[in-house]
Amino acid sequence: MRNQRFIAPALALLIAALPAATASAQDDEVPRGPTFGDRALQALVDGIQFGVIIAICAVGLSLIFGTVHLINFAHGELVTIGATFAFFLNVTPSGPHWHLIPATLAAVVFGALLGGAIERFLMRPLRTRGTGLINLFIVTIGLSLLLRHLVLVFYGARPGSYAQYDIQRAWDLGPVGITPRDLTVTLLSVAVLLGVAALLQKTRIGTAIRAVSVDRDLAEASGIDVRRVVLIVWMLGGALAALGGVFFGLVEIVSWDMGFKLLLMMFAGIILGGLGSAYGAMVGSLVVGVVAQVSTLWFPLDLQYAWALLTLIVVLLIRPQGILGRRERVG
Repeated sequence: MRNQRFIAPALALLIAALPAATASAQDDEVPRGPTFGDRALQALVDGIQFGVIIAICAVGLSLIFGTVHLINFAHGELVTIGATFAFFLNVTPSGPHWHLIPATLAAVVFGALLGGAIERFLMRPLRTRGTGLINLFIVTIGLSLLLRHLVLVFYGARPGSYAQYDIQRAWDLGPVGITPRDLTVTLLSVAVLLGVAALLQKTRIGTAIRAVSVDRDLAEASGIDVRRVVLIVWMLGGALAALGGVFFGLVEIVSWDMGFKLLLMMFAGIILGGLGSAYGAMVGSLVVGVVAQVSTLWFPLDLQYAWALLTLIVVLLIRPQGILGRRERVG
């Protein structure tokens, strides 16, 4: 009888402790989400990837402005055409079904030929006739509309993705997750940008490009074939735009207006880095890409481009010539 008096309170205490123990065990089993530091590091890595892709597309646009002082509004369509041309060779049933790597190389060659054709058969005759820069800028807007809707007719409005490297499992590199595809695209983009920098600094054509960018008349008086240099710049710009289009379509999606959407970020990177400076375009595009991705930690994804443009405005208020731009005297 005496034992029964002690057994009843003990059972009551045990029953009361069971929910707490169960809840504690469940809390230990539930995985914890990523910390703010982990998410910030992931956003930084994503921003670097986005920034170097923008930089590949923007370098050619910056070089074109540096040599002929023209803002080529149709440059975004060269990005789209490069991506959709590789898509045709890689995916389309009526296409040859090439692997993405040779399809990308063919798209780069096609982009270079298209850029050279625009310069040789459209821009050069207009400049020879004395067409002003404002009129040439309007021509590039019309060319942009024409090329964009031609892509819409032949490619269609439905977005697509390439046949290879589409779905991959991310590698966990500490707190950062990245797929082999994204890592390869980032490393290749950095290698291409370093190659462009070496071309500008270590080769004769690179020296000629920099000379024409600084003073076209003096470069021509020094014996440099300015027309040939400008043609090479347009071909280089078309090739880089096509390559950037394939990379962007690989990590995002291929669509008929993808280049037009990316054009605003290209302009932001070029102006932020300094108009006419290839290195400024690289640095400015990297800043734009990082700011756009990091801003998603606090603000909705739809506003990421707005915060990148706000950064552009703030930097220009402090340094009007851009990060690497040269200060020019007016008046």
